[in-house]
Amino acid sequence: MPRNEAIAMALDALRAHKLRSFLTVLGVIIGVATVIAVVAVLQGFNQYMTSRVMDFGSTSFSLSKFTQGIRSMEDFLRENRRHNLTYDDFLAVERGCAHCQLVAAVFQDIKTVKYKNHSIDTTQLRGVTVHAAFIGQVMELESGRHFTETDIDHARNQAVIGGDVADRLFPHEDPLGKELIVDGAAFTVIGVAKKSGDFLGQPQDTFVRIPITVYMKMYNVASQSLVIQAQAATPAAMQAAIDESRMVMRNRHHRMYKDEDDFSIATADTMLDMWSNMTSAVFLVTTIIAGIALVVGGIVIMNIMLVSVTERTHEIGVRKALGARRSDILRQFLAESVALAFAGGALGVALGVAFCLLVSWLSSLPVVIRIWSVVLALVVASTIGIISGIYPASRAARMDPVTALRAE
Repeated sequence: MPRNEAIAMALDALRAHKLRSFLTVLGVIIGVATVIAVVAVLQGFNQYMTSRVMDFGSTSFSLSKFTQGIRSMEDFLRENRRHNLTYDDFLAVERGCAHCQLVAAVFQDIKTVKYKNHSIDTTQLRGVTVHAAFIGQVMELESGRHFTETDIDHARNQAVIGGDVADRLFPHEDPLGKELIVDGAAFTVIGVAKKSGDFLGQPQDTFVRIPITVYMKMYNVASQSLVIQAQAATPAAMQAAIDESRMVMRNRHHRMYKDEDDFSIATADTMLDMWSNMTSAVFLVTTIIAGIALVVGGIVIMNIMLVSVTERTHEIGVRKALGARRSDILRQFLAESVALAFAGGALGVALGVAFCLLVSWLSSLPVVIRIWSVVLALVVASTIGIISGIYPASRAARMDPVTALRAE
């Protein structure tokens, strides 16, 4: 039997039982669609994360009490026993890090900010030093100015606000020169930051920055831990700057040679590694789920092919009586199995791509559809068709023509 004739007969068999064929390959469709969607979404997420995290800068790093992305409650409880990072720690790093070009400190809390009849309950209030806006991704201003050393030293009640705060508190007027209220204290707006957009669905422009000296007067900072931000003079000086900052902090916290650090240092690479570990786990879990769906789909295909062989026993006997060889019968049923699985793979690819386009349309996240994932999905589907069809096809090929002709 020519190959094209076997394929044509397989397609005719699928068309003759459309609903049964669709239900048969449903597991393959779900498995393939899952693989396509997961690869595309994770690739898009990785691209998005890389572009956003690299905005942090290749020469910037931060020191904090907690590790970025704590993985367990045990880690949280252990790190919660660490010393809080203080303003004196910041001053020590600023003095002791010779390879640091800029060093800044940031206190942060969630507060309610008011202006006349407008208020925002979940505003990030940040007490900052003068260089905080220039480390990593420089905070550009839509209008106004940044803090100066004089503003910090004299603890002036001034504020630089995010774009969302400006839009929500001052919808019809210029924020510059206006006074907003935080915990009963009035702050004069001296600057409005340009919007940077959301990050993983979290707003990045709902903040109010005030001088760190004002923050320290208003709140009990002894119970809070600040974040120290630093920027090396050059990429080549990055490691030296990190080592100097670590040494300063270890000396201040009286860490012995064999003691672990009681603080964490994060760089752009640290955050990318954390993200890579997270997505690897997600990809592994979804791949296992997709694999289970594909195995179930293969079992269903094998079962339906066995049913098909039983239903067409008489047809097999007639074909053998007319001269069909075992290889012809084997090829016919194997082609049906592969065509069934391949059709499921194609529908799965279409469903996965449609899902990716829907995600891209409904959100700002990029979705990257890799050609290799489409090819791999179709190859896997076809392979499942071959594996699932071997036994039913060989059973059909081994039928005795006389016995088959007696079947009704």
